[in-house]
Amino acid sequence: MNTQAAVMTETLPFTLPNIRGRYAFGFDLSKATWFKVGGAAEVLFKPKDAEDLVTFIKNKDPMMPVTMLGAGSNVLVRDGGIKGVVVKLGSGFSEIIFHGTEVIVGGACLDRTFVLACAEKGLSGVVFLVGVPGTIGGAVAMNAGAYGGEVKNFIKWVEIIGTDGALTRLQAADLSMKYRKGNLPKGAIIVRASFILQNGAPEAIHARINAYLQQREDTQPVRGRTGGSTFKNPTDMAAWKLIDQAGCRGLMIGDAQVSEKHCNFLLNLDAAKAADLEQLGEHVWQAVKEKCGVELEWEIIRLGE
Repeated sequence: MNTQAAVMTETLPFTLPNIRGRYAFGFDLSKATWFKVGGAAEVLFKPKDAEDLVTFIKNKDPMMPVTMLGAGSNVLVRDGGIKGVVVKLGSGFSEIIFHGTEVIVGGACLDRTFVLACAEKGLSGVVFLVGVPGTIGGAVAMNAGAYGGEVKNFIKWVEIIGTDGALTRLQAADLSMKYRKGNLPKGAIIVRASFILQNGAPEAIHARINAYLQQREDTQPVRGRTGGSTFKNPTDMAAWKLIDQAGCRGLMIGDAQVSEKHCNFLLNLDAAKAADLEQLGEHVWQAVKEKCGVELEWEIIRLGE
């Protein structure tokens, strides 16, 4: 730990372990999330590799809160920021290894990067992930899905670091993944995952990728400051239809807006606060409950104070 880090550590209510990665103090999390809102992380930790992360977890102060942050695509960091240490995996967790139709991929690898790399090798199955914003770790943790596909249908195993610092490999059968739930142990950090895919013609796979990306462009506000789908789809229902029926399309609080293009998306039009976006989401939740009799479940993960 360098001299500056040692000085900053003295002001914290907990002790930081010595690591090979790096710490950033008072890191502005609006720079790391798709909504571009939220307060600061008391400490941001970027581990060098899995061994470095194990060292951190095993030696951390038991009083120190730890929060995992992926690509920042499906999270809303509150304006008060996040106390303790926010862990964000970097390039040391992005490797992709091919063994025939088995592909081992790091938890920090972006979904789109993974899909395109597989397409170049003529491997199909996870094409649906090309339009899912975020990382493989996040996709596994929430059993991400789109266009009829789900991560759980292709997972062979997942390697995690638990809250005790132990590196463990869980087989797919151990997880019992469900709709938008990876069912991983609480607090687990996904290091790597193995997928079993199918062989296919690269040209055909790329054509499907382009079709999915175009459909996403046509139907979702992909160029706005958004966090993706706000609410999970209830069984046999579409959240956006319920939100539309509740009269919330285009609704605004401050600079936060329910997208007019796809009303299961919230937008930061310019200078929205996290509180505006959360208040707007809660208003939508209440309107759907009152007018449609359905209690939606948040898909966006809300973090911090």
